[in-house]
Amino acid sequence: MTDEGVAAAPPSPPALPDLADAWLLVVDPQRIFADPESDWGSPMFGDIIAPVHRLAERVGPRRTLVTRWVPGTSREGSWADYFRAWPFADRPDDDPMFALVGQAEELTARATIDVSTFGKWGEELTDVVGPTPTLLVTGVSTDCCVLSTVLPAADAGARVVVVTDGCAGSTPENHAAALHVMGLYPPQVTLATSADVLAGLP
Repeated sequence: MTDEGVAAAPPSPPALPDLADAWLLVVDPQRIFADPESDWGSPMFGDIIAPVHRLAERVGPRRTLVTRWVPGTSREGSWADYFRAWPFADRPDDDPMFALVGQAEELTARATIDVSTFGKWGEELTDVVGPTPTLLVTGVSTDCCVLSTVLPAADAGARVVVVTDGCAGSTPENHAAALHVMGLYPPQVTLATSADVLAGLP
């Protein structure tokens, strides 16, 4: 109730783009980001499994894409500084810590998109979805690889829907901060819950 004793109107659902040809992108659902014992483990990871699965079931395995962050071999420039700061992650790309979590293994009928950068927007992705797709973005972490994927995609002309309860941050505070930043980019970027998105899917 408001101060005047009148019930406040419920918030309006977000204005979503046409989702008829949307792709679901699941960013880096890997053990290194899910394991609570990992230096990069997200305390929010377990909460995103159900929303992501509901979206994948609706979108289908051919229009669901899963990415992995892998270290690669380049240690040029600031990446040299990065791996000095995080030596535990300086391992071969096929190390088990970079494998998908079990709950993500059946999400897609396609090969994973493996990239040695935080952002996953690039040739490997656009070869599948085209240059200006509609993307439903989920995954981890909201404040690093998700953010680094969303902004270049939007800048390139993609219509991006960030599924707020389908993303896991390094902390709840960092998750909220990253959502705030991405929410500053309408209409290229829209923030929506999985329920909002499911209601907008054909």
